[in-house]
Amino acid sequence: MTENSQATRPLLEVRALTCERADRLLFRDLEFSLDNGQALQVKGGNGSGKTTLLRIICGLNDSFAGEMYTRGEALAANWDAFHSGLLYIGHRVAVNHVLTPLENLRWSCRLHDPADDDGIREALDQMDLAGYEDSPCYSLSAGQQQRVSLARLLLSSAELWILDEPFTTLDVDGVALLENLVARHASDGGAVLITTHHKLALPRLRALTLGMTR
Repeated sequence: MTENSQATRPLLEVRALTCERADRLLFRDLEFSLDNGQALQVKGGNGSGKTTLLRIICGLNDSFAGEMYTRGEALAANWDAFHSGLLYIGHRVAVNHVLTPLENLRWSCRLHDPADDDGIREALDQMDLAGYEDSPCYSLSAGQQQRVSLARLLLSSAELWILDEPFTTLDVDGVALLENLVARHASDGGAVLITTHHKLALPRLRALTLGMTR
């Protein structure tokens, strides 16, 4: 496959994906694609497999059958390149409660995208956390802790954002802030795969609904 033909293929393509958990079929023959400039919202009731699907795509769950591709190439054979271009934020707040927001993001950036303290402080400021940079996270509210975790979006160069229930615990202002971040990332050519019960109003938003399969 030539470089030009690869560029026209979806960033992520899922074919005939099937997954069972505890002898229960979550989804069967699931198919969808996601390309740059798009956001895909995964919907479904509790236990329908939304988080499991995201973890499969991130390589955190290998209990599935089916095929996944990136730019027309098998994902399994191009995992390192794919993984380096994605940022996954799970439904649990990804902060160490003993560390400060600044310390948490320093650690995260060392693992993924290098950033200096000025850049980290700017990201925290954009998340309305100015003045809390050096406070231990256990002293912050649940919504503020979530904003610390989501500040990683501002510090990442990842092409694909995979977000699992990121609006949980956010107040009205936090919801609007995150919506704007997602919309801007997609409009800048990024891609977003997101699970949420929140009603999103985004350009080029597509939906995938998972149903309980018995």
